[in-house]
Amino acid sequence: MTGSEQLLKRLPNDVGGQEAPKIEQTDHELLPWEKRCHALADVLDFHKIINTEEKRRGVEALGSEMVAKLTYYERWIAAFANIAFQKRLITPEELARQMSAVEDRWRDHS
Repeated sequence: MTGSEQLLKRLPNDVGGQEAPKIEQTDHELLPWEKRCHALADVLDFHKIINTEEKRRGVEALGSEMVAKLTYYERWIAAFANIAFQKRLITPEELARQMSAVEDRWRDHS
């Protein structure tokens, strides 16, 4: 199968039958932003804004290159943002303004 065929026939997380290195499990305490990300996922699902299946598809839609570069919760955030844009819940400009406001508040409290 060529590289292009591989990209079209397999999603980034579809690794069945492929060789893979040993998985090393590590336990770590979630960082505060990771806990908030997890809570956000629960709130979005509870209010039927973005459900678990949409989140999974959103992460897969990032593509294998982006999935490989982002951490687990960074993938969730990117997926949530893209889905919110697609559903026209928020624009990229509105999100950027809100992120800037949060950054300003954080800087003021540092």
